[in-house]
Amino acid sequence: MATDNAPNKPVHLVYLFGGLLLFYLLKWTTDWIWGYFTRAPNEFYVTAGSALAALIIGISLYRHERTNSLVNEVTAELKKVSWPTFKEVKAATIVVIVMTIVSALILGFFDFIWSKVTMVIYG
Repeated sequence: MATDNAPNKPVHLVYLFGGLLLFYLLKWTTDWIWGYFTRAPNEFYVTAGSALAALIIGISLYRHERTNSLVNEVTAELKKVSWPTFKEVKAATIVVIVMTIVSALILGFFDFIWSKVTMVIYG
């Protein structure tokens, strides 16, 4: 079917958020590198250059067949995932918190015993 390979909203959102993330990473990295070697950079040049680079990279990745098919496959697989209910997430969170506290108590007990043993040995 021809619509199976057609881009959908999740694919466009992946590219949008990826482009925004790339823009900010380029902006911060350029600002840091430029500021490290010379005085403070001109914000307009850094912002415009980062936006242009992110736009060019985003469009080229969107048009690249392998990348686009990979993103389509990932979004198709994410549609098949059965997400847990709120009740299941709440129960799993409680289990994790309780096990973290129990582990901390056990490690604290071993640390206490070990400190007493080393105090006896080393005086």
